[in-house]
Amino acid sequence: MIERQAQRLLDELIEQRRQQALSYQEYLEQIRALASKVTQPEQGGASYPATMDTQAKRALYDNLGQDEVLVTKIDTAIRYTKKADWIGDLFKEREIANAVREETSGYDLDIKQVMELAKAQKDYH
Repeated sequence: MIERQAQRLLDELIEQRRQQALSYQEYLEQIRALASKVTQPEQGGASYPATMDTQAKRALYDNLGQDEVLVTKIDTAIRYTKKADWIGDLFKEREIANAVREETSGYDLDIKQVMELAKAQKDYH
């Protein structure tokens, strides 16, 4: 979510610069501020609950309806189930998917989407 917002803002800045609406100095200052928000989202106006203390949890939080309890359940299931080199191993991935499914029963959740999000997080590698 933050990445999409940052991309949209960056596109707007580039377009303004093309139209000469910004001086080069203003342009660089806005790029610097945008980069800071992307690399340190907790300082860039995006506030997360205290329990969303890793990038992986924040990614899940942003993409799964900002449900703190759900994210905590998913994160716990992944961390306690994952094994070394799980990404790309059908059986290890299925084991994690089953653990997430079991932990989140009662939620309307796309397990495939959760697994894609999990695979993209360095915290879970």
